[in-house]
Amino acid sequence: MRPRSKILIIDDERSQRIKLESMLKQENYDMTLLADGREIFAELARTMPDLIILDLMMPGMDGFEICRRIKADAKFQNIPIILVTVLDTKKALPQGIDAGADDFLQKPVAPLELRARVRSMLRIKKQYDELQAILQMREELSNMIVHDMSSPIISVLLHATLMEEKTKDADLKKHLEMIRLSAERLDSFVNDMLMLAKMEESKLRLNPTEVNVNQIILEAEKHFSIIAHSKGIELKLILPNPSFTMQLDRNLFWRVIGNLLANALQYSPSGSVVTLNLDNKYVDNKPHLYMQVIDEGNGIPEEYRNRIFEKFEVVDLKKQGIVQVGLGLTFCKMAVDAHGGVISVKPNSPQGSIFIVDI
Repeated sequence: MRPRSKILIIDDERSQRIKLESMLKQENYDMTLLADGREIFAELARTMPDLIILDLMMPGMDGFEICRRIKADAKFQNIPIILVTVLDTKKALPQGIDAGADDFLQKPVAPLELRARVRSMLRIKKQYDELQAILQMREELSNMIVHDMSSPIISVLLHATLMEEKTKDADLKKHLEMIRLSAERLDSFVNDMLMLAKMEESKLRLNPTEVNVNQIILEAEKHFSIIAHSKGIELKLILPNPSFTMQLDRNLFWRVIGNLLANALQYSPSGSVVTLNLDNKYVDNKPHLYMQVIDEGNGIPEEYRNRIFEKFEVVDLKKQGIVQVGLGLTFCKMAVDAHGGVISVKPNSPQGSIFIVDI
């Protein structure tokens, strides 16, 4: 049996509450009546309604403020709210929209109009819930597929490494090396996808340890210098002397470095230079890192720079011809955010981009 829609009716006048309830009784809704708008927050903690019908003029806290507080909470912001008022709706409309109201009814409320508005809001809420369920299912399916990809990629890596170690043919060895490096990049991408899923589910837990920042960058250089050499790109490091240490999640930070370097190398032309510039300073007597990854590629137009780190912008930006974007940058932002830092991008002069990590 299909569950009944849950409706909260809040009005300080008992007669008005009873009247609204009686108008909707034939629709077989599950209705809860409240006399004080402040009671709604305790009710929301107990149950998740499909619709709220809220009187605008109430003592203590008016409908605008209640609506504003509900819509400010991510758990409840998609619940439709119909404001009921004795005021001229033309005057109340701008303030109500600003507060987040979805619809208005003017007193005295006509039964036919009330039922029509309620049905409309419930239909929208139902469509939203169904869309969320589909998106959740697709997300879970995508994560499962990505998880299942790990095993064959590891197998490719293993066999390419074994063949590379055994062969004496220089040309074959070079091709096997490229296969191994490509498989390693694909493995890194899959791991980033899995990490993104964990982060979005709030399952990610930082494992900070005292990390030598210079050392971890030098380790990354060993991997990416081969790729840079194969593309005719100079990979240049500018590191502080002496080196410094700070509390970081080593695995996450290595992946941030790797994603930024991979991105820079992928979109830089042969004969160009990719530079990783690391600086350290102290803020409140604590070590603080400032890292730049500088390339000489096509660069990113100004209007897209604030969007390239957002997961749901990637497809749209690629359609618009911004090829230097991908989930790797989304992962970087989430990992840097988890460390309490900031990642940004600015233009390189005369050409290219500068990605900045400030932790």
